[in-house]
Amino acid sequence: MTDGAAGADLPAIYRNRFDERELAAKRVLWAVLVSQVFQRYVPRDGTVVDLGAGSCEFVNVVEARRRIAVDLNPDTASHAASGVKVLTTRSDQMDALPDACVDTVFTSNFFEHLPTKADLMATLRECHRVTRPGGQLVVLMPNIRHLPGRYWDYLDHHLPLTDLSVAEALELSGFEVERRVGRFLPYTVKDARFPVRPFMVKAYLRCRPAWRVLGKQMLVVGRRR
Repeated sequence: MTDGAAGADLPAIYRNRFDERELAAKRVLWAVLVSQVFQRYVPRDGTVVDLGAGSCEFVNVVEARRRIAVDLNPDTASHAASGVKVLTTRSDQMDALPDACVDTVFTSNFFEHLPTKADLMATLRECHRVTRPGGQLVVLMPNIRHLPGRYWDYLDHHLPLTDLSVAEALELSGFEVERRVGRFLPYTVKDARFPVRPFMVKAYLRCRPAWRVLGKQMLVVGRRR
């Protein structure tokens, strides 16, 4: 994340946003999402970067030879599992990573926190730099097209994007878009009416018609040219 996204308030914002029940629900959700969807984009003998890793739900469970969590929030290190390297740095300044050293950059619910489209493009250029030719950038995030009001319920949401605008940004940054799903996952587990169970997540992923009704988050996958 760049400095303007929430600055020194980052730790306080996220400590306040999710209670222990909600964090537990996110861990259940991500264990299924990784096994059923996202592991296919991450080679088990490769290197993956979780950009805007937050509480590390993705990077802690994905299988890879080298796992790297990138986030400005210093609290991220306390969530990282053993074997996960944490870089506390801006998304457009991953200087600790050499050129073309990463197989997959994954980012979830992060780009909306960037202050401007210029910051987004700088971040995408940095993702392009660290990703090897043929490597992938996987983007999961809210789609403003499908939740124009609730998008702004969070103090640190700045940048409204759709699957089309994200795809265009990836193309301009040297990625070829291989998959674009405008409606994929529901918006959030926060304040969910029912406990999140693995069978519920698996059932949702199998039921494509449900995506068209409940899907508020997009999935865009690009491959580095």
